[in-house]
Amino acid sequence: MEIQLTFMQQPGQPDYEDDGNLAVQTGKPELKPPPRYQVVMLNDDYTPMDFVVEVLENFFMLDRESATRIMLRVHTEGRAVCGVYSRDVAETKAAQVNEYSRQCQHPLMCQIERETE
Repeated sequence: MEIQLTFMQQPGQPDYEDDGNLAVQTGKPELKPPPRYQVVMLNDDYTPMDFVVEVLENFFMLDRESATRIMLRVHTEGRAVCGVYSRDVAETKAAQVNEYSRQCQHPLMCQIERETE
């Protein structure tokens, strides 16, 4: 069932409604940027440091120096942030690292955490 509304316009009336010269501004919606997520790499006692650097270079597109710096932070502090992304990208990167580590028989793990503001 379709309902159609029509409005009758009197001859000589303008095609618009007179608002009495009142200035009206439409409000803009306040949009927040989507939350960002950190990909955090966790330390373990078995994964070789060279493998960690390789993962950081290949999955997070880091240069050798940055990858080595993050690898050392993981080794000394137990964890380090590898990158900050939207939720979908962060989940994908963490899953790719975890899968690749398993395929190479290493226990290296990444997880995601919501970025603190």
